[in-house]
Amino acid sequence: MAAASTRPKRSRDGRMSLGAHLIELRKRLFLAALGLVVGMVVGWIVSDFVLSALIRPITEISAEQGRAASLNFTDISSAFDLRIQIAFTVGVVLSSPVWLYQIWAFVMPGLKKSEKRYAVGFLASAVPLFLGGCAAGWYVLPHMVVLLTGFAPEGTTALLTARSYFDFVLKLVLVIGVAFVLPVFLVLLNFAGVLSAVAILKSWRIAILAITVFTAIATPAADVMSMFLLAVPMVLLYFAAAGIAWLHDRRVRRTQQSYDVELAV
Repeated sequence: MAAASTRPKRSRDGRMSLGAHLIELRKRLFLAALGLVVGMVVGWIVSDFVLSALIRPITEISAEQGRAASLNFTDISSAFDLRIQIAFTVGVVLSSPVWLYQIWAFVMPGLKKSEKRYAVGFLASAVPLFLGGCAAGWYVLPHMVVLLTGFAPEGTTALLTARSYFDFVLKLVLVIGVAFVLPVFLVLLNFAGVLSAVAILKSWRIAILAITVFTAIATPAADVMSMFLLAVPMVLLYFAAAGIAWLHDRRVRRTQQSYDVELAV
């Protein structure tokens, strides 16, 4: 007897039931978690190197501001907790090809063979953009640490707790990484028929305002160069996503028109 298929059952029109969607979601979450665990193992191995890189901006405070600065572990388990956080962050970055693909596979299930190239294109664009965004966050990190600690009065000491400091780094690096991937998800929603290119283009003013506010929050207002370096590629990526969506919508319209002509004959 042939083995039963593990693929979710679909109705005649190709749609999945709620139960099938939940099964598919569980499968995608499991695979994403498995990739994250593997990435965390690697992250734990390189945690010493990452921690040294994280401490480097703190040592620059002494050189640029003439004040004592140090990273402090305030309780017994904080050093271990910090290593876990580092392993988790590195795991998220390293496993990004896995969980980005799982998001794509869940949102766009049942692709035909001719449409499989969309998945390749999605990964080929989303993964470099996410890693590039993380790199951009890592680039502005030292400038932000030195600038923000510079508001403290003269003669004071910068005693930074390890947990709060790494929470700041985590939010900065990962949030900017995700922000760089958002245009790819706009294209994904367009391919899924949820968002049209016209809707994306009509929202360009709101998008630019949101990007400006985001970069102003992610980088100190005094550091205009860092804000500019983050905002420009995000704006360009937004309009690139709108262009790709427009080309896709035009192709869909042409295909629909050819079908209508064939049916009319």
